[in-house]
Amino acid sequence: MINRENSGNVSNQISFLLMYDEQQILDQLKEGDEDIFLFLFHKYYKDLVLFAGTILSDRRDICEDIVQNVFLDLWSRRCSISIKTSLKGFFLQSVRNGCLDELRHSKVVRAHADYVAFLGNDMDSLTEQYILHSDLEFRLKEGLNAMPEEYRQAFELNRIHGLKYREIAANLQVSERTIEERIGKALKFLRHYLRDFFLWILFLLYL
Repeated sequence: MINRENSGNVSNQISFLLMYDEQQILDQLKEGDEDIFLFLFHKYYKDLVLFAGTILSDRRDICEDIVQNVFLDLWSRRCSISIKTSLKGFFLQSVRNGCLDELRHSKVVRAHADYVAFLGNDMDSLTEQYILHSDLEFRLKEGLNAMPEEYRQAFELNRIHGLKYREIAANLQVSERTIEERIGKALKFLRHYLRDFFLWILFLLYL
């Protein structure tokens, strides 16, 4: 069982995921396991608020209210709730529905109604395919750790720390051309490693 005070700890979350599959998590939740509920809250809350923000721009307070209501509803209906998708899909769908309900009562309802009508049935698949920031961040870290050290070092100094090629070259005592080649190879490696995330990470790679 997860200690409530540490249920948001990353190492505890990883250990928990190794111990239980999603069906076991749902079974425990239906039995009223509060630790399971807290684990789900800490795992998904921040990402769901970000997702809500893609629909309700610049309305973070409302986004947080919607996500909190999703979790409250999950807990209140835990005994009877039926989740036919993944937990991630369930939470994304629930938050999306909450955002659309909010829009129906706002001044921008007409524009978004047209948007939803245009997407039609594709809206469901788009929601399920939404990539959580934590999913992308985890995969990116995996990719960086998997590439040769000299490529990773040059890439991180340039893309993450914002150093220019000449600054990196001076720091590593190599030529600018060498740094350019290393970063180019790092980008090629990541494009292949993150091919399933390509459209989502394109902006990051070409900053």
